[in-house]
Amino acid sequence: MFVLGVTGGIGCGKSSVCSILRDRGIRVLDADEISKDVTLTDGIAVPAIAEAFGTKAIDKNGAMNRKYISSIVFNDNSKLDLLSSIIHKYVFEYIESELLKEREKGTKCVVLDVPIPVKNGFVSNCNQIWVVTCDDNVRLERLIARNMTRDEATRRMAVQMSNDEYISIGDYVIDNSSDLNHLYEQVNKLITEQLWERGIKI
Repeated sequence: MFVLGVTGGIGCGKSSVCSILRDRGIRVLDADEISKDVTLTDGIAVPAIAEAFGTKAIDKNGAMNRKYISSIVFNDNSKLDLLSSIIHKYVFEYIESELLKEREKGTKCVVLDVPIPVKNGFVSNCNQIWVVTCDDNVRLERLIARNMTRDEATRRMAVQMSNDEYISIGDYVIDNSSDLNHLYEQVNKLITEQLWERGIKI
C-alpha cells in the first residue's frame, strides 16, 4: 500500500489538496479531525491534557477547553510542544490502526493529512510526502478571512515551522500562492506522475 503524506503550515491549503485527492476516491486520514475526536467529551486524550494543564483545561462537558488551551499554547512554544506531544500520541495510534485495516483490505493508496510532520508516525509511515507552501502574506489574508484577527493569525504562523523547514522533509512541493486552477494543475500533474505510474488509477 502506498501511503502519501500531505503537510504544510496553517493557511497554505493542504486541506484543499486533500479534498482533491478525496474527490478522486482516495481515503484521507485527517490528523486535525482525529485530534478533535480525541479531545472531545470523554476523548482518550482528555485525562492526559487535564494532568498537564490543570482542571481549567477541561470544560464542563468533559472536553478540552479550546479557548483556554489556545490562550496558553499559542504564546508559549514549550506549552504548544507539550500539548502536541500528548495529542499526537493518540492521533498516531489511531492512524496506525487504520493503516493496518486498509492494508488488510488491499487498499492501494491512503493519504495522511498532517499539519505537523513529526518523524515517528507521519514521516515513518509515508512512502512519499507532498508539501503545500504559500506566500506568507497570502496565508495571512486567508486566515483573516477565516475570522482570525491579524495578531492571532501572525502568532499561529510564527509558532509553526517555516516554509523552508516543511520543504526540507518533502519529496514534492505544491505552491498554493495563486488560485484554485493553478492548484488543480499541480495536483493533477503529481497524480499522473506519481500515482498513475505506481498503478494507482484515480
